[in-house]
Amino acid sequence: MLTKLKDFFIIPSAIQSEFQQDSLQKNKLSLWLISIMIFGMELFNLARVLFFSQSGLGTLNNLIYFSMYCVLLLGAAFSLLLQYKLRTASVRAQYGVQIGSVAFFFLWHILLNVYDLIRDPQAESYVFISALVGLAMFIQMPGKWSAIFFGAGYALFMALSGSMLDGGTVINLTIMTCVAMAITITRSHHTAIELAQRKEINRINAHLQLLLKKDPLTGLLNKKAFQDCAERALNTLAAPESLALLMIDIDDFKQVNDQYGHPCGDYVLEQTARKIQEAFPDASSIGRIGGDEFSALLPADRNVLALEKRGVQFAKETLEMSWQGKLLQIHCSIGVVWVGTAGISYARAYQEMDDALYEAKQNGKNSCCVREI
Repeated sequence: MLTKLKDFFIIPSAIQSEFQQDSLQKNKLSLWLISIMIFGMELFNLARVLFFSQSGLGTLNNLIYFSMYCVLLLGAAFSLLLQYKLRTASVRAQYGVQIGSVAFFFLWHILLNVYDLIRDPQAESYVFISALVGLAMFIQMPGKWSAIFFGAGYALFMALSGSMLDGGTVINLTIMTCVAMAITITRSHHTAIELAQRKEINRINAHLQLLLKKDPLTGLLNKKAFQDCAERALNTLAAPESLALLMIDIDDFKQVNDQYGHPCGDYVLEQTARKIQEAFPDASSIGRIGGDEFSALLPADRNVLALEKRGVQFAKETLEMSWQGKLLQIHCSIGVVWVGTAGISYARAYQEMDDALYEAKQNGKNSCCVREI
């Protein structure tokens, strides 16, 4: 029970940044509306004191009200100016300005209502109540902050005017303060739930998108995803840049399946994928593009011989694997295409790479053949 109650007041750390961003956007519009209302009402109040009051600024009472109207008007203008100046600042800084503006507006209404009661003890507490309800409805903040915010405002108002209020009014103000807290706390809690659900949905969607690009057996890119990566690399290739595409084929893979079964074949594919990753750590993309065929995209310099040496070294290396106590010796053939010219399509690069692999197979397998385009 206490844990559930605590959840209403605290925003989970996993979504605090999202909550601040969401609050920032919602409060931005709310503060604009509040400021526009302030401009309209206070300009009218200033005109009422200056032009529609018989005494004008000739009395202390009118002078105090006039000064308070000016303070609120200038405060709203300064708040809008500060928000505009900090529009590119951090979310925390912008959010701090918003909360500061809200605190100023709330304090102003408290002091105005206190002065109303000092001037006329029979006056009502509508100014304080309207500020409570208005801010609770328009401003979003964490539940813990709202409890402190409205609690402090209530305590200040009671400290300044409690002696001038009757018991029934005190009870009503206490209830209204609790209602305002409940509104903001519930609102922030529901927003937190919505943001957490949205974040989880985004995480699941991102994971599903990743799975769509992965080969389920080896964890490498699938054929389509690898082709997309290669096409992007080829499309952005510009002199003097170059790249290399490798096609790696497991020699006599069918014999492994026939002799040891498909589970062993799957194991060989998994282990070969891991060894390719270890042999070519600089590859920007590695994928499984066929049953027993893999491909890698590597950055390449002008030294084609060095590239060929790396391919030959991997092709000649015996990939030793153990399956159910039996030692398997796996060899690979590699076809490499070195691309040093811009404007080469993936279809052409793939064909050259496939032809190079065929040539390597014709040369006796477990060998490497390099072509340049």
